[in-house]
Amino acid sequence: MAELVLSSVDQGVLTLTFNRPDKLNAWTVELGRVYFDLLEQAAQDPAVRAIVVTGAGKGFCSGADFQTLTAIQTGSLDEAPDPRPNTFPTTIPKPVIAAVNGACAGLGMVHALVCDLVFTAAEAKWTTAFPRRGLIAEYGLSWVLPRLMGQQRAMDVLLSGRVFSGAEAYEMGLVNRSVAGGSVLAEAQAYARELAVHSSPTSMAIIKRQVWNDWDVTLEQSAKTAVQEMVASFSRPDFAEGVASFLERRPPAFPPL
Repeated sequence: MAELVLSSVDQGVLTLTFNRPDKLNAWTVELGRVYFDLLEQAAQDPAVRAIVVTGAGKGFCSGADFQTLTAIQTGSLDEAPDPRPNTFPTTIPKPVIAAVNGACAGLGMVHALVCDLVFTAAEAKWTTAFPRRGLIAEYGLSWVLPRLMGQQRAMDVLLSGRVFSGAEAYEMGLVNRSVAGGSVLAEAQAYARELAVHSSPTSMAIIKRQVWNDWDVTLEQSAKTAVQEMVASFSRPDFAEGVASFLERRPPAFPPL
């Protein structure tokens, strides 16, 4: 059986590729398990400083596999669900960047948007799809979407289940960049290499935790925690190296996480 998720590391960047191109990389329990296992391994690997996630062929992820959905409907699904939630990538202490190269629907959209940054092909087709399948806003999208694009736009894409392009996704504030389809992976990898070279792995891990966690706290609580983190950062070698590399006008040599 072909590998469900391809994995390669180059210049500190791990690229993970959903590899069911004949199914537009439709999500299965096993694909998710392999993907999460690879993320866990990346979290422990000092050679990995940033992660890019994309899809093989013409799709990023077209949503849940229809055979899986049918098995759920009939009660015949015999695979135990993975105990890790679909928001699991938010807990990985390294930046995760989605490179949406094509179809991004339903559960696939969830997995794009629980990445820390999203690059998309301008012509990629996005859709929540949920109401057109008799489903609801799944796996926290009702929480994520209003925060990314505002309540009215979130209501639009959730209630209608309409298809919209990567270019429109950018216009609505859903993604960081919309680029020509053939270059989306290369651009995401180039950005990830910039992070790998110039940003402290420890700083990125703490910043990621701050951003995802601070959505649930008050400004006062966020500021108080930030002061504590800032004071702690003064005693780390990353701070000394960051200042020295700036004064010496050279790339920093930050220690791995």
